[in-house]
Amino acid sequence: MQFNILALGTLLLGLVLGYVARKFILGAAARSAEERAATILKDTSAKAKELLLEAKDKAMRLAEEGKIEEQKRHVELKEVQTRLDKREAMFDAKLLDLDKKQQMLQADEQKLKTVTQEIEKVKEEQKEKLQKIAELSTDEARKVLMNFVEKQSKDELVARMRKLENETQETITKKANDILAGVIERCAGTFTAETTTLTVALPSDEMKGRIIGKEGRNIRTIERLTGTELIIDETPQAITISSFNPLRRHLAKKVLEKLIADGRIHPGRIEEVVEATKADLANEIKKAGDDALAELGITDFDPKLTALVGRLKFRTSFGQNQLEHAVEVAQLAKSLALELKANQTVALYGGLLHDIGKALDREREGTHMAIGAEIAKQYKLHPDVTAIIDGAHTDAPRTMEAAIVNAADAISASRPGARRDSFENYIKRVTDLEAIAKAYPDVAQAYAISAGREIRIFVTPEKIDDLAAEKIAREVAKKVEESLVYPGEIRVTVIREKRVVEYAR
Repeated sequence: MQFNILALGTLLLGLVLGYVARKFILGAAARSAEERAATILKDTSAKAKELLLEAKDKAMRLAEEGKIEEQKRHVELKEVQTRLDKREAMFDAKLLDLDKKQQMLQADEQKLKTVTQEIEKVKEEQKEKLQKIAELSTDEARKVLMNFVEKQSKDELVARMRKLENETQETITKKANDILAGVIERCAGTFTAETTTLTVALPSDEMKGRIIGKEGRNIRTIERLTGTELIIDETPQAITISSFNPLRRHLAKKVLEKLIADGRIHPGRIEEVVEATKADLANEIKKAGDDALAELGITDFDPKLTALVGRLKFRTSFGQNQLEHAVEVAQLAKSLALELKANQTVALYGGLLHDIGKALDREREGTHMAIGAEIAKQYKLHPDVTAIIDGAHTDAPRTMEAAIVNAADAISASRPGARRDSFENYIKRVTDLEAIAKAYPDVAQAYAISAGREIRIFVTPEKIDDLAAEKIAREVAKKVEESLVYPGEIRVTVIREKRVVEYAR
């Protein structure tokens, strides 16, 4: 029994131990399996991460390659689009060009139709005219034909005339220059002698030797102090004074006259007489200026400017004394300014001083107008007076007073007898000149101005066109050349002017 119990206990113990051992073994196996599973899982997870990273890298590479490919395709598509746009633009331009050409063709076709119609119209007109001509006599037909040819060829004839004028202008100018050169060559000496010399009468030929002096000392002293040249030749009882400066010629003449009257002729005496004569000449110049200003009622001139005015007494132009001319122009300008309600003072001063530059033009370079303008600025004259002096002898005066002075200057210069021209010649030239112009039926009025050196013809604008005006100017010029004898040239001006005046009330 006990044995059985022991055996049973041993069996139970064995069973328990076996169970425990089995459980331990099973637990160990399970733990080992878990460890292996964990290891496998860990390895799998690491491998999965590695695969994931590789997949991401590959995906990124694929995406980048795809992006690059997309950009490349985009560029290609853009280029294709650009080419398509260019082709479209070219097609549009060609279409526009075709449209323009079509429009031009249509316009040409229309013009052609119009010209054709005009030709047909002209044909009909010519046919009618021929029918009329067929009924005319020979003289009538000739007259109709001449009128037609003249009408059709007027423009062409004028153009040809202008062309011929242009072609011959150089030849005419050259011929005129040759003629002028020949005239100057023949006449320059005589003219210069007349305008640059003075003659002093001597009581006897013995006086020539005294004026020359021992070894020529007297004559050299006179020439040096007066700035002139004394010419002592075989002319009996006369000495010639030569100089371009009129004041120097006048000074030398006065000095010689005083020395001859005094009888004492030697270098010391010559110096005394020259100094005294210079003082007398200065007083004479001042008196001439004062007399001119007093005659005009001017009292506010600078003394130096008055002296310049007095110097004009010894200056001539075309045989006309410049001081007398200046006073005359000033008086005329003042009278004209009074009538035209212009500034009388400006006109008076401008008329007196319009040629003031001629007082110094032998001593300074430049025209007398430029020199006169410098003088006016130096003495601070009114700007309008300066403008008159600077614009003297111009065709475009700046002010009304300047125009008045120009007119007064022309009146004074053209006055019969003013400039070495006889009254009869002046009257005849002016009368004949105006008569030639007035002979034309469509000439309203004609005026000869500037001492007959210019004629201005006013025509009726309703009856005369521009071409006809040119024709009249040409015919008058030709008629003047054939009919009149005159020095220099005569300017023919045809004025065709239509003025329309209305009043707003």
